[in-house]
Amino acid sequence: MTKQFKTNINCSNCVRSVTNFLNEVPGVEKWTVDTDHPDKILTVEGAASSEDIIEAVDDAGFDIEEKAV
Repeated sequence: MTKQFKTNINCSNCVRSVTNFLNEVPGVEKWTVDTDHPDKILTVEGAASSEDIIEAVDDAGFDIEEKAV
């Protein structure tokens, strides 16, 4: 299952900062951030819940909201 989120993760250092948080979320198989997109779209593949993903990114210090598909 693929989920998308609007974030403020806007550079490679930001991606590095959030990596450990996202990698520890159960069910996350793969994730990417499109830092070129105006909404800095985080795409997550796997069975992780939206709540767990949002909590992980929030704990890393970034803004995140689920994107309507």
